[in-house]
Amino acid sequence: MRLPKYCTVLIASLSILCSQTCFSQNKSAGIDLSLWKGIATQPYDTLQTTYLNLGIVSRINQLKGISLNGFSCVVNERVNGIQVAGLSNIAKDYVNGIQFAGLTNVNGNNSNGIITSGIANVIGENLHGIGASGLMNIIGGSSKGVLFSGLMNIIGSSSSGVSVAGLMNIESGGSAKGIKVAGMSNIIAGNQSGIIIGGLMNVTGSDMKGIQIASLGNITGGQTSGLQLSALGNISVHVKGMQIAGIGNMARSLHGVQIGLMNLAEYTTEGVQIGLVNYSKSTAKAKIGLVNANPDTRYQLMIFGGNTSKGNVAVRFKNNLFYTILGMGDHYLGLDKKFSGSLFYRTGLGFQPARNFYLSGDLGYQHIENFQNKNEEGIPARMYALQARANVEYHFTNKFGIFTSGGYSVTKYYNQSGNFSKKPIVEVGIILF
Repeated sequence: MRLPKYCTVLIASLSILCSQTCFSQNKSAGIDLSLWKGIATQPYDTLQTTYLNLGIVSRINQLKGISLNGFSCVVNERVNGIQVAGLSNIAKDYVNGIQFAGLTNVNGNNSNGIITSGIANVIGENLHGIGASGLMNIIGGSSKGVLFSGLMNIIGSSSSGVSVAGLMNIESGGSAKGIKVAGMSNIIAGNQSGIIIGGLMNVTGSDMKGIQIASLGNITGGQTSGLQLSALGNISVHVKGMQIAGIGNMARSLHGVQIGLMNLAEYTTEGVQIGLVNYSKSTAKAKIGLVNANPDTRYQLMIFGGNTSKGNVAVRFKNNLFYTILGMGDHYLGLDKKFSGSLFYRTGLGFQPARNFYLSGDLGYQHIENFQNKNEEGIPARMYALQARANVEYHFTNKFGIFTSGGYSVTKYYNQSGNFSKKPIVEVGIILF
């Protein structure tokens, strides 16, 4: 089949054009137009500028315009414009514009704009803009903008903006300001200001001002002035904010709030601890929990009997003014009934009016299990009692004493309104240790 005459002329013209280099008459002006087909290489000349580059594999000096290559493009100097390659783009100096590559973009200096690759973006200095890659972004300097990667973002210095990684964000240099989100963890060597969310863990080497959220734990090597929130635990050297954990919180000094099952702090002069167990080496502004302890807390064993639960064993955590009691008892319904057991918690305060004497008062909650007594004479499977007591102790030695208690108890149903019983409390027992 014979081609029309105008098609033959067009093909011939394009073939000549794509196999030649067209230089301007004024080289010193830095004007150079190159249309390549195949492999293209320019002799090194810092004054030579390309405005349009088409090819498969190209090496040019400066780009001020558009470069489109099937495999790769290497720019010896600067890029101002758009650089697109099927595999990789390399710019030895800075990039102002847009880079798209199927595999990787490598910039020796700064990048200002948008860089996107299938595997990795590598920038020797700073990024101001957007970096998106299928696997990794590596920035030797700072980042101001947005980073997205399938696995990891690594920043050598500081960052300001948003970093999102499927696995990890690592910042080994200065401070981090903005939002960090990672599927596994965020690791920041310096200070953090903003919000970091890690699927497992967040680690900040110095001070944190903002919010840390993780499923396992948050660690701050300096001062926390914000919120640490995790399902397992939080650790900080100094806390001037809030720690909330499903299990426990730990701090060297606490001038804020700890909320968890267990809270530990060395110094808590202006802090608040809320949990089942609160411990500090110094007194706190407030401790709210089942057990509140410090190095001066006395752990005392109490063995006593009474007209509610007949035999009881308990541990008292006694501080200067306040105390808490955890214990268990048996035969709450009476010795003429089958076995019934109870667990109780009491909190109160006391003082010593004279040598060897100690007066105290407390409020308590008692859970009662009736076991085989249930359904007999309207007895339910379990009940609870609200109690108030006044106590008098006399100590023969520092580790042995006797006490008597009087008070009132109201026993109630869990699953219905009304009271099971109301009666006074009379108890007598001994205190050890």
